[in-house]
Amino acid sequence: MAKAIKKGKKSLKSKSIKAVNPKDGAAKAAGAVANTPNLPPEMQKKLTLLQEKLAQFKDKVVDKFGDYIVGITVLPPEKPQVAPDGKPLPADPKAKVKNPDEVPILVLVDDTTSTKMTKDELHRKFSTIITEIAGKVDKNFKAQSMLLTDLWQNYYDAKYEISKLIAMSAPIYDTGMLAAIRISEIHKSMVIKKFEKYILSYVLAGSLTQGRATEKSDIDVWIVIDDTDVKKMSRLELKEKLRAIIIGMGAEAGQITGITNKLNIQVYILTDFWDSLKEANPIIFTLLRDGIPMYDRGIFMPWKQLLRLGKIKPSREAIDIFMSSGEQMQKRIQHTLRNVGMEDLFYAALTPSQAAIMLYGLPPPTPKETPEVLEDIFVKKEKLLEKKWIQILKRNVQVRKDLEHGDRKTISGTEIDKMIKETEEFLARIKKLFTQIEERKDQNSLIHLHDEVVTIIRDILKLEGVTRAKESEILKIFEEELITSGKVPAKFLRELKEIVAAKKKTEAGKLSKSELHKAKQGSIALIRFLVDYLQMKRGLELQRAKIRVKHGSKFAEITLLEKEAFIVRDIDARDGKIEKASLNKDGSLGVAKKSSLEEFEKALSGAKFPGRVFIKEPVFEAIKKHFGKEAEILLNY
Repeated sequence: MAKAIKKGKKSLKSKSIKAVNPKDGAAKAAGAVANTPNLPPEMQKKLTLLQEKLAQFKDKVVDKFGDYIVGITVLPPEKPQVAPDGKPLPADPKAKVKNPDEVPILVLVDDTTSTKMTKDELHRKFSTIITEIAGKVDKNFKAQSMLLTDLWQNYYDAKYEISKLIAMSAPIYDTGMLAAIRISEIHKSMVIKKFEKYILSYVLAGSLTQGRATEKSDIDVWIVIDDTDVKKMSRLELKEKLRAIIIGMGAEAGQITGITNKLNIQVYILTDFWDSLKEANPIIFTLLRDGIPMYDRGIFMPWKQLLRLGKIKPSREAIDIFMSSGEQMQKRIQHTLRNVGMEDLFYAALTPSQAAIMLYGLPPPTPKETPEVLEDIFVKKEKLLEKKWIQILKRNVQVRKDLEHGDRKTISGTEIDKMIKETEEFLARIKKLFTQIEERKDQNSLIHLHDEVVTIIRDILKLEGVTRAKESEILKIFEEELITSGKVPAKFLRELKEIVAAKKKTEAGKLSKSELHKAKQGSIALIRFLVDYLQMKRGLELQRAKIRVKHGSKFAEITLLEKEAFIVRDIDARDGKIEKASLNKDGSLGVAKKSSLEEFEKALSGAKFPGRVFIKEPVFEAIKKHFGKEAEILLNY
């Protein structure tokens, strides 16, 4: 066996012969015949001349018999008989002289579904009509029909000659059966040649032998190998090594024939096959029932006959195993349904719901709280979601809770189907809700930007002396007070107009995405400029409200607001001490009290500056009181 394995590995390194894959269709089919490398050159030349006639014959036969025809192929010429020494035997003078221009054609007929006539009647009918069609197309066409059941019977009787001829033939019409026979026959020959006596059976199986095959069907073959005398390796190791080599030979057979249908190869060692048979493995029973032995050394056919006679029966242990497996599968189904109800459908509805709440701007709630939060926000507050969707979410949460806590033991497939359907609808609605939330956020953000712009403009107008400005008049006042005067560039009037127009469209629900984007971009530039302008304006106002005093070697600063004053006694000191005093109507300062930088900044942010600061006598007196008689007031600092 080890020697055979080594020989098998070497065979895979040999160069493969590529062939044209015959296709259905007149010109292609005949062209493939003419280029088939399995035929001698003189036959290829002859077939090239007969291309059109072969296609015509094929069309007539298929049109006449339809689905009954599973394959039409041109067989190779008969080889001359040779003596044991290899020399040709002399021709029999009594034998009929063969026509050298004869074209042997095989038509394979599917009779597995025929019930109206006997096999002999059916064969005679097909043979007569097919022979007649062949004679009318070309007198040199020698067409013979063969029933599919007769082909299978040849295999049952260990007659493989026709199979070898089909392997070397040139198909002109094939529904998949000829391809299966050709590649299987070549693969079988390769395997038997390399592993000799170890091959017990080579079986064609699957859809091809069950009458369910199509032109693209996979080709299933089973190989049984004798492992009863294996001594140098384990049975598992033997199986894996043989399997790798045999599958490699399958790829090589595909290259030789040009057949692209997948060759599914199952390799069984005899001991495993026998164990599977005893255990009533359904796959093995199906193989015995439907399989066609393309090679058998007395193993497969006896088992097949015993199965037909009802002599192969599963053991009691196998029956018990199959019976218990049904119960186990039922439990597994229920377990799967419980998992679907407890986990899959629960999270399928829960996590998108939490995502919607997060998109709204809130942290994700717990699973138990999610339905209520979703309802409070989107049903009651925003009115974006219908209440029925909350009920679906609550149902999924409750089913999970009941199953998890054992309040429910089972859940039916019908209920799961309903939950799946409703959850799919729920997810579609949540997806729509996402769009609604984003649109609402866009609307709110634009309105917020609009309000922010209007607020800043009002603050600027106050500094310009305009104390009141209605929202409806903002555009007009902005233009008159700031644009016309040249204080603000004209382009910002256009930006303001776009923001105002966008807000109106938003409120009417007519704002497009492009308009929203344009308004946002414009508002950013406008706000930046207005803030800078406001800070500059307030800075100038603040400077006007300050008095700087030199006392000794130090410099102090007094900031006069509307009703109070803030005093920094040493502007260069690191401690940043600040005092606050009331500002009397006559300009004098009250008693200074301790303050802070935070209080000073807060007062500045909401301060109304007195405009021009007049230094009256009480102010001088206050300066003397706080900083001494030698204090000096600095101008233009």
